[in-house]
Amino acid sequence: MKHITQISVLVVMAIMVFSCKKQEAKNSTPEKQVFAVTTMKAVSGEINSYLALAGDIIAGSTVDAYSDAAGKITRVHVSVGSRVGRGQAIALVDPSKPGMRYVLHTVRSPIAGTITSLPAEVGMTVSQTTPLARIAGGGALEIQLFVPERYIARVAQGLSCEITLDAYPDEVFRGSVREVSPTIDPVSRTEMIKINVDNPGSRLKAGMFAKVNIITVSKSDAIKIPTAAIVQRQGKNVVFVAGVDPADPQAYIARQVEVVPGIESDGVSEIASGITAGDEIVDKGMTLLTDGAGINVISRSEGVQ
Repeated sequence: MKHITQISVLVVMAIMVFSCKKQEAKNSTPEKQVFAVTTMKAVSGEINSYLALAGDIIAGSTVDAYSDAAGKITRVHVSVGSRVGRGQAIALVDPSKPGMRYVLHTVRSPIAGTITSLPAEVGMTVSQTTPLARIAGGGALEIQLFVPERYIARVAQGLSCEITLDAYPDEVFRGSVREVSPTIDPVSRTEMIKINVDNPGSRLKAGMFAKVNIITVSKSDAIKIPTAAIVQRQGKNVVFVAGVDPADPQAYIARQVEVVPGIESDGVSEIASGITAGDEIVDKGMTLLTDGAGINVISRSEGVQ
């Protein structure tokens, strides 16, 4: 009888030990990992792909003035920046030679405009091939640029341009590609193009340095997100879209979505397919995310501009 009682005690103790271990195992089940992220809405708007170049503003038409007679300059009537009319005197040239005297020859401006360069100086000996002054006509200004060979397929006549200058840092001037050279410079491997410049208020001047963005592709209703929000997963471009966890309406999860990027400009990418405007995408903290991972949205912001 005593032996049976001891066996019963051992059985009860074994059951208690098993129950405790089962409870411990239940209590030790790891909680689902949650990642802290920030999100941003995908928006619809304009995006441009552009080619950034720089060059000098020049007059749309410039003409050099020459003397019809060789000799020595005795007088200069103008200075750089002077406005001249067609036929106005620019300089006097004395064509006299030793032992012989000639009437002074007057060099006149072939067009009306502004003196932009004046090599002529009193006492200087010149010939009929020596330019004495350069006159910029009163027409529109233009910018001369040189496009590297690898980009020439992106440039064509009529493309719109955005122009900025250090003199007017808060303004964007408009222009368009007027002329594209038919040849490539064999030394620099560049192609020369000319840009027409709108000049409201005549504030732009020949000689200014300009930065030009040639708009090569433009879309007005593209879906846009930060380029940094696109990550690689198994060779695919994906973004993570924040959504409510079906198993817990109070929690959020990240849903992995494959996307097809389009135009990229200044850290902003067009998404050709995969998401729509208004989707809340993870823009920071997505490095360790997987499809269905729990997330804690610590900050939300509106879409990119």
